[in-house]
Amino acid sequence: MPNQIAKIKEQKQDQKPKLELRYRAFYLAIRIIRFLENIEYKQSVKIISDQLIRSSTSIGANIIEARGSSSRREFLKYFEIALKSAQESKYWLALLRELISPNEKNTINEFINEAEEITKVLSASILTMKGKREL
Repeated sequence: MPNQIAKIKEQKQDQKPKLELRYRAFYLAIRIIRFLENIEYKQSVKIISDQLIRSSTSIGANIIEARGSSSRREFLKYFEIALKSAQESKYWLALLRELISPNEKNTINEFINEAEEITKVLSASILTMKGKREL
């Protein structure tokens, strides 16, 4: 997976950043799902894992939905939902980090960092669409 993420980050400058964002969100969700399939389950971890899968997969799903929007307003709404899902994912990841073994905390921190980067891109895109970003 790190090779795929590195390739995405090295995309040509003329490609749309939203395309990169779509793939970053997709691979983040995949990495989280695969990670969750391999951790030891307690009841609390299962509940948090279920919520985390929902929120992390929602990021990319809403970015994709935005592409099919019929208006700029609808497009913006889907990006706002994706942003909320990314923020929610960071919350569930932080909770999970406190409940799992210390060996797995670095992986969770990597997920949180990627979710934070996606949050920043979504936030900047939303501000730009709303015309509130200073150039």
